[in-house]
Amino acid sequence: MTGTRREHDMLGEIDVPAAVYYGAHTARALVNFPITGESLADRPHLVVALATVKQAAAAANLEVGALDRQRAEAIINACTEIRSGLLHDQFVVDLIQGGAGTSTNMNSNEVIANRALELLGRERGDYAALHPLDHVNLGQSTNDVYPTAVKLALDRHLGELLAALAVLREAFAAKALEFADVVKMGRTQLQDAVPMTLGQEFGAFAATLAEDEQRLSEARLLLHELNLGGTAIGTGLNARPGYRERAVAHLRDLTGIPTLVSADDLIEATQDVGVFVQLSGVLKRVAVKLSKICNDLRLLSSGPQAGFGELALPARQAGSSIMPGKVNPVIPEAVNQIAFEIIGNDVTVTLAAEGGQLQLNAFEPVIARALTAGLDHLTAGIGVLATHCVRGITAHRARLAEIVAESTGLVTALSPALGYEVACAVAVEAHRTGRPALQLVRERRLLTDEQLGALTTPRALTGGPAECPSG
Repeated sequence: MTGTRREHDMLGEIDVPAAVYYGAHTARALVNFPITGESLADRPHLVVALATVKQAAAAANLEVGALDRQRAEAIINACTEIRSGLLHDQFVVDLIQGGAGTSTNMNSNEVIANRALELLGRERGDYAALHPLDHVNLGQSTNDVYPTAVKLALDRHLGELLAALAVLREAFAAKALEFADVVKMGRTQLQDAVPMTLGQEFGAFAATLAEDEQRLSEARLLLHELNLGGTAIGTGLNARPGYRERAVAHLRDLTGIPTLVSADDLIEATQDVGVFVQLSGVLKRVAVKLSKICNDLRLLSSGPQAGFGELALPARQAGSSIMPGKVNPVIPEAVNQIAFEIIGNDVTVTLAAEGGQLQLNAFEPVIARALTAGLDHLTAGIGVLATHCVRGITAHRARLAEIVAESTGLVTALSPALGYEVACAVAVEAHRTGRPALQLVRERRLLTDEQLGALTTPRALTGGPAECPSG
């Protein structure tokens, strides 16, 4: 199909390429918002969510008698195709746009209408037979369609993120078992503290991810309260009685999310974007904690000769164009950068939420872009971290044992038997002379070899009770 077809909107006539499924409103948006270079098609979960909302709306309008069966079925069939992956390339408007998402809604209405027209044996643009607004958008407004679709898309993104987090948590848990017998020095303020096992350290990483999974699951539930049926400002103007309940019920069936509900106060739900602020905050929490874990991995693997040198991360690529043999911790570094992005996105979401006025927040497009991009990148980064880093980590066992043997941190384990003052004197002399604390204890005959043996077993040093023989 070549050439153009002429369409019109409230501003007048405009030529649209004959081959496309979108129409006049979308064509104007393409001119108005060449902002990011990212289109709706770059967010397939959002495209599917939009088609799902439109399908639920058409089914509900059919049931309440607002839409005839022929048009309703054509719309439903067009939406089904889009949900299966067809025509995504026709969702072309930029993710950032003025109008609180109006261009996104219009793009959806026009693509669905023109595909429905084809299914009815009509030409694209024959809106007298089936209209993007009168029929596809019936009983709807951008102000209830767009946030509903964004919430459904975010739910899908969160499902993928939670699955990725579970894989990473299991990778850390497996390393915790592998390293359960490896004693090392724990550190506070980057100074020697007390012994622990490397398994305990990796087990803590797994535990912190489990906490994040729980927090994300809680935030995910908040996405399931919808304002669909509220139309422009939440009063439900132009929606038939019973439409709202039926539309939400169809959404539950189409998405398989049984906890989708209609908000108690649709006016409040239409103007409030607190759920996005909450989700963004939880994502920032996940990003911050994950970045801290990556910082630890980079620090523990630093060197290999001139740093901590306790761990070896898998070598993924050459680390320098000038320094032969240098290998960098590139996977944790990439995840650090994703975390920085998400922290910045949280500021964007916060400001956009605060900038809302009266009955609507006009800045939901930038909120949606920030959250979906962050979720995409974080999910990908977590997958890379598990596959290309954590699973291949090895421990420099001899190095770890040497650090423990020479560390004054061992004195803490002896202080119950020595007393604080004596233990402190031993630690000070060890620091001053550079001699191992255990050697000083033996030379001064402060404890017998039997007592030292009992107090310095791996179990005693890493949290298990020790029986110190009298002597």
